[in-house]
Amino acid sequence: MTTAPHVPAPPPGPGVQPPFPAPPVEGKGKRLGWSLGIGAGVVLLICGGGVAALIGLGSSVQGALDEQAQAAVDDYLKALEGRLYDDAYEQLCGQAKRAESAAEFRTRVQGEQRITDWRLGTFDTIGMTVPVDATYEDGQTEQLEASLDQNTSTGAFEVCELGE
Repeated sequence: MTTAPHVPAPPPGPGVQPPFPAPPVEGKGKRLGWSLGIGAGVVLLICGGGVAALIGLGSSVQGALDEQAQAAVDDYLKALEGRLYDDAYEQLCGQAKRAESAAEFRTRVQGEQRITDWRLGTFDTIGMTVPVDATYEDGQTEQLEASLDQNTSTGAFEVCELGE
């Protein structure tokens, strides 16, 4: 019996080398574990960096808003202290200007006790207020609150009311 010419002959006996090496099986799970661990670490670093950036951005925005709000209240109080009533009126928000004319504002403020010294607190972004520790001409101190609004065209803070 003869074999067909296109069929290869059977390999010789024991000790025969296969035509290609078999893939290694030892350490396969270990390599996969290391790969997944490194990949997870990289993802955590990237996400952690993003979270840290958002926290930093949030705190810098809060600081900028606080600074702008305090500057608006400080400018308003300086105008009142200097008896620059027209300047103080110009720093009021639109709602306050609609409720009171410049002449009415001047008359009302001239009749009030003048604030000579003040210390500003931290801007409350939810209530849009700044606490003010005010000292009057006669030495009395009082805790006041400046209510603010933002000018829709400029974005600047404006004082709407200064009261208890």
